[in-house]
Parts: sequence; structure tokens; C-alpha cells
Amino acid sequence: MTRKVADCRKFPSESNCTLTIAGEEEEVVRAASEHAVSVHRHEDSPELREQVRATLEDEKVPA
Repeated sequence: MTRKVADCRKFPSESNCTLTIAGEEEEVVRAASEHAVSVHRHEDSPELREQVRATLEDEKVPA
């Protein structure tokens, strides 16, 4: 299974967040959504989780 990555550096924020989260898709969606709520003050909702899921990328593994 390909691991997924959520990278805050790809999105503008007041805090210039540099957090990167990698793991299995559901783990990353959960952790990134919790991070968005606790750090970036987003409201937790199914829509937030779907937005997070839409931004995930496959983890690039060095050859």
C-alpha cells in the first residue's frame, strides 16, 4: 500500500506551518484534520476531512 503525505508547507498560513504528516491514508486524514482544527482553527467537519483527503499525495520514496 502506498503511504500518503499531507504537507502544510503547500498552503499559506499565518504561522508558516512546516508540518508534514505521512502514513496510511486514513491515519493521515485523521491526523491532518486534527492538526487543522487545533493549530489552524478550522472547524472539524466531514467537509474538512474530504478537503484534506483531496490534497494528499503519494509519498515519494528515494530510489
